[in-house]
Amino acid sequence: QVQLVESGGGLVQPGGSLRLSCTASGSWFSAMPMAWYRQAPGEQRLLVAFVTSWGGTTYTDSVKGRFTISRDNAKKTIQLQMNRLSPEDTAVYYCNAGGSQNTPGPFWGLGTQVTVSS
Repeated sequence: QVQLVESGGGLVQPGGSLRLSCTASGSWFSAMPMAWYRQAPGEQRLLVAFVTSWGGTTYTDSVKGRFTISRDNAKKTIQLQMNRLSPEDTAVYYCNAGGSQNTPGPFWGLGTQVTVSS
């Protein structure tokens, strides 16, 4: 079993920045594709950013140019650097392992809250 733990969420003002981290353990391995999803109240959980085992990345249109996903396989972590945050980015952010650009993998973290408000 793969275990994922997110950290770095919190309250930030519009226009500010935040950096999320996800640490993997258990049966996780470096060839697993990784992703960040987010879910706002009353809305579906949607893909934010995806990274392949070799570092190729994909972003949803609303965060292109503002968010950057990266991974450090030696440390078993992925990060999501979020810049120019707006209230529309407010959501619970989830780490996901083992999926594709179109389908999430079977392994999820419990999520970390990001709130963008003045």
